[in-house]
Amino acid sequence: MNTIVTFGEVLMRIAPLGNKKLKQSNQLEYYFGGTEANVAISLAQLGNSTQHVGAVSNDFLGEAVKGYLQQNGVNTSAIQDSSHPLGVYFMETGAVMRSTTISYNRAHSAFCNIDPKIIDWYAILENANWFHWTGITPALSENAYQALKDGLVVANELGITISADPAYRSNLWKYGRDAKATLNELVGLSNIFIGGPNEINELLDTSYSNEIEQFIEASSTVMDRHKGLQKVFDKTRSSRNVNWHKIKARTWNGVEFAETRELEITHVVDRIGTGDAFAAGLIHGLLHYDDYEALEFANAACALKHTIEGDANLVSETEIKNIVKGNVNGRILR
Repeated sequence: MNTIVTFGEVLMRIAPLGNKKLKQSNQLEYYFGGTEANVAISLAQLGNSTQHVGAVSNDFLGEAVKGYLQQNGVNTSAIQDSSHPLGVYFMETGAVMRSTTISYNRAHSAFCNIDPKIIDWYAILENANWFHWTGITPALSENAYQALKDGLVVANELGITISADPAYRSNLWKYGRDAKATLNELVGLSNIFIGGPNEINELLDTSYSNEIEQFIEASSTVMDRHKGLQKVFDKTRSSRNVNWHKIKARTWNGVEFAETRELEITHVVDRIGTGDAFAAGLIHGLLHYDDYEALEFANAACALKHTIEGDANLVSETEIKNIVKGNVNGRILR
């Protein structure tokens, strides 16, 4: 069985019910989420062995997080208990032309204060064959950066495939480290790049557009800059409004370009975690199928996440394959 390791922060999402603004509501609902943990949960739903590494508060919230991950098939044995609080984000879900808004409370969280020295990466990665990280993690603190870098170094030493989703969030990089230099350093330790011209422009100070030729050129440039990168995978999105989106995916492996058909989501249930669903679908696909099949699988997984409440994509391989086959009419299955 494939074993995938993820590393990152788990947060509590707190939001008014439905599409209400906070000042309208005295009732709130919560979910646990966090981009890398979302990937681990989705991969576990698809039958993979997954382990999440991180830190949570040493109270009932931290216990609830670990219970949530365990219930969804994720190994939590390498999650540290911390005297610092669990990170939280608040969300107001938009509708039609009103955007969804998010406010984070994570600056002094348990994960930001994770202790890199007590993470035994050799033991964690000994039986793994994939390691996934995102650009959010090294943006949070020096400790998070150092722990991630240590893990990537060990993964390289052990010959483990590493996927990078180096999303740049300018409002997170507040502890003094240069964001672009750091992300380039970590991408240089990776093999699979999840992103497109926008992410490459942030890394390399380039100005590629989203046109196909520009995507190929951007992908070639980042692969030339970071010789360990073997393939680039990108998800593109167009939207009529908050509730109506179209997505498709594309890839460049240094020789060949490929692109999926477009999938239309006319009634978005929950936008959060859709990129994580794409990453998980891609990882699962690359472990089981050829590159184009993996791309189609990732795009379908992403589309289905738009229909699932909460941060994680709780769908099966069969459900995703049905979308790949073109079964998008939502008929009742009996």
